[in-house]
Amino acid sequence: DLIKHRKYGFFLYIKSLATEDWTNFNFFILIYFTFVEDKQSNMLENKKIALIGCGNLGTAIVKGLISSGINGQNIIATRTNKQLLTELENQGVRLISDNCFAVRNSEIIILAVKPHNIEAVLKEISAELNECHLLISLASAVSVAHIKSFIPAYTAVARAMPNTAADVTESITCLFTGNCDERLKEMTKKLFDCIGETVFINEELMNAATILGACGIAYALRFMRAMIQGGIQVGFDAKTATAIATQTVKGAAELIIRNNEHPEKEIDKVTTPKGCTIVGLNEMEHSCFSSSLIKGIVASYKAIESN
Repeated sequence: DLIKHRKYGFFLYIKSLATEDWTNFNFFILIYFTFVEDKQSNMLENKKIALIGCGNLGTAIVKGLISSGINGQNIIATRTNKQLLTELENQGVRLISDNCFAVRNSEIIILAVKPHNIEAVLKEISAELNECHLLISLASAVSVAHIKSFIPAYTAVARAMPNTAADVTESITCLFTGNCDERLKEMTKKLFDCIGETVFINEELMNAATILGACGIAYALRFMRAMIQGGIQVGFDAKTATAIATQTVKGAAELIIRNNEHPEKEIDKVTTPKGCTIVGLNEMEHSCFSSSLIKGIVASYKAIESN
């Protein structure tokens, strides 16, 4: 039916040109842009995806891709201990331990191995790569130039730094697509849009993206844990404290996202003179709350830069 409508739209366009009657031209425009949007949305349709080194982050990505509509049967996941990925197998994902087989039978390769293992894996799969492959590395502190030194020069390489919120399609993924052409850049973006939000950054910021976005999940969760513990201390049971704390943090994030305001402006709405909120905030700052968080982020960044 869609093909018939597109042909009809093209007929209307030709008719309008011939008769100079533009009555139905708006209908043609509607059909045309429906075609363009449909073509873009189908960019990943039936693409074969290999995820090499499917650990915690890789598993989260695969689950997110499937929940966003990617067919699990189009995904191959590799891991030495396949028994740890039974949940993915139940969703149609093919589980193997042969990285070369995965590359041969895929078009998009997500390399999710640890940085210290990436050179060995690149050497292993290099002979299997061809001009049709898109290789996306999740390894922190490993540049595109370094990756390309182990594989054929024609291979398209991108870097991505998502986080484990991919599991629930709420990741933030920082992308660097280097010299990939526009089609591959769009494909990379659409792939990671399936698991949350994406942002393009310069490659020199990828280490910082690892700390703020990927490690940041742990920082946020540690804050939430402390909030829950505080809730228990002031009288709530653990289940209720968890429900209140998690929804409060979610709501705070949505305030910033939807209102596009600086956090301090939203804080000002809660801190009334002589109120309990400002008392609590001041006590936290006396104990170096903001400072300790910043120092933790900087310490993590120094650690990744030194490796």
